[in-house]
Amino acid sequence: MSVIAPALLAETPDDYKAMVERIHGFAQRVHVDICDGEFAPSFTIGAAQIWWPQEWAVDIHAMVARPSEHLETLLSLKPSTIIFHAEVQEDLAPVLDHIKKFGIKAGVALLRPTVPSTVASAIEAADHVMIFSGELGKYGGTASLMQLEKVRLVRAIKQDVEIGWDGGVNVENAYSLAQGGVDVLNVGGTLANAEDPGAIYTALVNEINKHGVI
Repeated sequence: MSVIAPALLAETPDDYKAMVERIHGFAQRVHVDICDGEFAPSFTIGAAQIWWPQEWAVDIHAMVARPSEHLETLLSLKPSTIIFHAEVQEDLAPVLDHIKKFGIKAGVALLRPTVPSTVASAIEAADHVMIFSGELGKYGGTASLMQLEKVRLVRAIKQDVEIGWDGGVNVENAYSLAQGGVDVLNVGGTLANAEDPGAIYTALVNEINKHGVI
């Protein structure tokens, strides 16, 4: 069963607080983005400034060039999942193994050009693989449904891994993404720009749970 995870991308602590308050009434699993200004061209609040309501399950998506420099701070937050990008220059397999020692799920994100077979060791070490179809450090990406082919390719490497999607999720494509094998649909701009984010969240949940054929 797929789930909807609101995504938070904030440049300041005040922005972050406002975003948390805006989705607090309905969010259950939440995706928090951080950027270092290097791997991703924009800056967000740092890991040390992240907080969340106790009842949330939080996945932290770290768009950073050097995961090892951020790892201990992220571990101290005790999120559900920590996601780094496969395209970084560091060897991710030992980083992911270290995350799992703390009872936290280890995730790896794949940019559009990345072919899963080229990062198989990271996928094999991961609990979660996120297919990234957005723009690094920004809301409002486009969901390229051609990227759904990666679901099959990733599962050929690790059958039982959880698969997420980040970039361009909306009410029009959520059903197709869920039917395509995506377990976690991270939703940024669609909720952030909505007049009534609670209503849009409900519509998204209804889409991924409806029965029918594409």
